[in-house]
Amino acid sequence: MKSTILPVSVEDIADAQRVLQQHISPAPLIRSYALEKQLGLAASRRVWIKDYGWTPVGSFKLMGAIHWMANHLNELKDRPVTAHSSGNFASGIAFAGMRYGKRVIIVMPESAPKVKFELTRSFGAEIRTYDIATDHLTGVRDKMAREIAECENALQASPYDDPHVIAGNGVGGLEIAQTLVQEGRGVSHFVCAVSGGGLMAGHAISIAAHFPRSRVIGVEPEGADDFRQSLAANQRVRLPKPASICDGLLSYDVGINNWPILREHVRESVVVSDSQIQQTMKWVYDRHGLRCEPSGAITIAAALCDKIDLKGEGDIVLVLSGRNVDDDAFDRHIGEAMKGTAIG
Repeated sequence: MKSTILPVSVEDIADAQRVLQQHISPAPLIRSYALEKQLGLAASRRVWIKDYGWTPVGSFKLMGAIHWMANHLNELKDRPVTAHSSGNFASGIAFAGMRYGKRVIIVMPESAPKVKFELTRSFGAEIRTYDIATDHLTGVRDKMAREIAECENALQASPYDDPHVIAGNGVGGLEIAQTLVQEGRGVSHFVCAVSGGGLMAGHAISIAAHFPRSRVIGVEPEGADDFRQSLAANQRVRLPKPASICDGLLSYDVGINNWPILREHVRESVVVSDSQIQQTMKWVYDRHGLRCEPSGAITIAAALCDKIDLKGEGDIVLVLSGRNVDDDAFDRHIGEAMKGTAIG
């Protein structure tokens, strides 16, 4: 994997949008009247949810994956693609492989949600599994991906630490900006989850370009807050073993290409507990009828649980990054939520 840091511009994201428009439609930007009421906002302000659960793979990950694939076709030729993923990038790069007729080999934790295995296989990818519980000691995930690249002449894609992935993900932020600018709205707060940083980095570039006075705020699980620690240390901090029910937010650190973008545009990151995320999953289901995965609910949890000072003028945008959760896991999270004090 190359470690050279390459810049990503708004123009790169606009180019990526033209690529993505050939394959997928924009995820909806939904106004949440329930959140506006719950947060006690003035009538002039609105809350918007960018819901990537509506994409063909149930998360935002296919945007960066498609753009990565489109920009590596000459290098790929007949070679396969490999990547490691907790599940959502797996289905995203599998979808991209299906669209471009490329073989895809994915390294996934054996404990990943069944729905993520099923989605990834449905687009024709091959999956090889590892034990995530001991990966912090063995490094087997990265070893497996490297071996596939070396032994099968595969080209390895990063799920987040790549300028093409960042630009592809940034298309979602550009869509948000285009919609709200067209409606004459301003943005006071933009709230997005941070793990490896590919989602937030791309969106932050787009949001900062169109709403330069907005606060761009990261959200992380309490047990996986490497970005918050990185901001405090003013350098990338690697966690030895991130832990949370948010399986999609357990990167050890933010990517090399992501870090300078995040440091420039994202001045703060807040943390949310697993129990608060479970409460929010129930709240979102009760109010909106949406079953979202823990990683997707985390931004709404930050707003509902007073983790962010939402005072100001302008609209609030929350990114719901994905909705891929198994039935039994969702029921278990809702059951845990019902044992606590309900939100609202």
